[in-house]
Amino acid sequence: MISVGARRERPLSVPLAIAAISAVLATAARCGGGGYDPLAAAAARAGHAGNPEASIPPMCYAATAGGANGCWTCHTIGRGPNTLADHDLQRAYSFSDAARKNPWTNLLEDLSAPAARTSDAEILEYIREDNYAPLREALAARPDYPGYVPDLDLEAGFDDEGFARDGSGFRAVRYKPFPGSFWPTNGSAGDVFVRLPAAFREDASGAPSREVYKLNLALLEAAIASPSPLPVGGAAPPAEAPAGREVEPVSELLAGFDLDGDGALEPAVTRIVRLPARYAGGAAGVPVRAWLYPRGAELLHSVRYLDPDRPALLSARMKELRYARKVEAPDDWAIARAYEREAEEKAEGQPPFHAGGPEVGLRNAFGWQIQAFIEDERGRLRLQTAEEHRACMGCHGAVGVTVDHTFSLARKVPGAAGWRHQDLRGMPDVPQAGHAEPEVLTYLRRARAADDYRGNAEMLARFFPGGALDEAEVRRGAPGGDRDLAYLVAPSRERALLLDKAYRALVRAQRFEAGRDVVLGPAAGILRVVEGESTGLAEAERVYLDGRAHLAW
Repeated sequence: MISVGARRERPLSVPLAIAAISAVLATAARCGGGGYDPLAAAAARAGHAGNPEASIPPMCYAATAGGANGCWTCHTIGRGPNTLADHDLQRAYSFSDAARKNPWTNLLEDLSAPAARTSDAEILEYIREDNYAPLREALAARPDYPGYVPDLDLEAGFDDEGFARDGSGFRAVRYKPFPGSFWPTNGSAGDVFVRLPAAFREDASGAPSREVYKLNLALLEAAIASPSPLPVGGAAPPAEAPAGREVEPVSELLAGFDLDGDGALEPAVTRIVRLPARYAGGAAGVPVRAWLYPRGAELLHSVRYLDPDRPALLSARMKELRYARKVEAPDDWAIARAYEREAEEKAEGQPPFHAGGPEVGLRNAFGWQIQAFIEDERGRLRLQTAEEHRACMGCHGAVGVTVDHTFSLARKVPGAAGWRHQDLRGMPDVPQAGHAEPEVLTYLRRARAADDYRGNAEMLARFFPGGALDEAEVRRGAPGGDRDLAYLVAPSRERALLLDKAYRALVRAQRFEAGRDVVLGPAAGILRVVEGESTGLAEAERVYLDGRAHLAW
């Protein structure tokens, strides 16, 4: 752990120090001194193969000694269109020979010294600078660039219904972060925005209509976030009809469909128990599919530093900007075949293949094209390299827990309360779908810590006093408790600033091919080399088949 009062400074490790110097010199030469070209780094690395297994995330190298299991959150029994049952990855590492040596060596670095060299005032000044607007300006000035040019004006903000004031069509999503690494206490805050194509924002005559757009977003919310797939169109309801999904008030008259199942068409309903066969207005030709997005849907996700003085912890500066667009909508047969093909390739020892490149993003086998930006050594957002992009594809490829290969909208706060900028305050720690216990409590029980590497000392001290989980304290954030999710998973001011400083050291070094996650001190709960196959979890009877992205609100 980093000592708060540390005054003795140690130099960066040799690999990080060399990388930091090289990155500065390379950028100076490439950009002509102070020039800003967000495409240069990716172009300079064109043709560099790098790690063929970069899509295996660092969490998969977590040590499972003593039955500590964080693997269950991702690797579970597939449901609906996601037919992947990958819970065997809780039992066995199943790595190729190329992946057995852990490539995420930044987790093994002690970042105490570089963090100690940065004062609180310096890091606060740094994280409160905007690096998003300069990226927009730089890319807009590049007509030769074929990729995504960020068109959400964050400075203009959002109205009281969560719609971007700039008219871009983006809408803010308030959601429960996925357990473990995505909790702010483990390094970052984030936010998510969704946008549907223009036809979904128009009435049947082609005129813009907020009411039609709200209806179509409610249909999407019900299609994606309902823990049980809702019946579509004239399909007969199941024997045990699902409870449906709470949504903001929407018009059944616009839908031309009895959404709440009460036998009448009403001007405003707040629950959807059945879905129409198609979306509304200008999108009336687009089918509604349970647990699947329509073609053209977009998700924008920023990963940010932790600003302890902002209520939602979101800094102005972004660590990363991630963009996903559903460019194809494969049918059920094509989806099933894609899963089969991936299983065949894995059995043959082939690393995952993704079409595309940094300039346009990488495409998975299920229709999603993903593009991302990350800080350069000066803190400016740059296009990620091909190898860095591949690190995004593991979680958005074939993983058993995802809903159409995404996470956030399936975890949206129901109804109108979930259509605003991200904020964990007032959000209860509800259970995962099918669970009886709150999600944070379940994770802490199963992982025996608050992160995969069991290195978050602050959370261990808060919730594992004397080494035993204080369940009563954790339950305070559950529904009916006197606390909320922010109380459970937000870091102290001291820890937030230390995490910011440690990540800044990684930014200076520009060795993201060795990882972009931060721990305070080297991660002790991570394997350097995977020696055998068994994780030991089956022997310890610590394998779980009930992991869900969906929540029981």
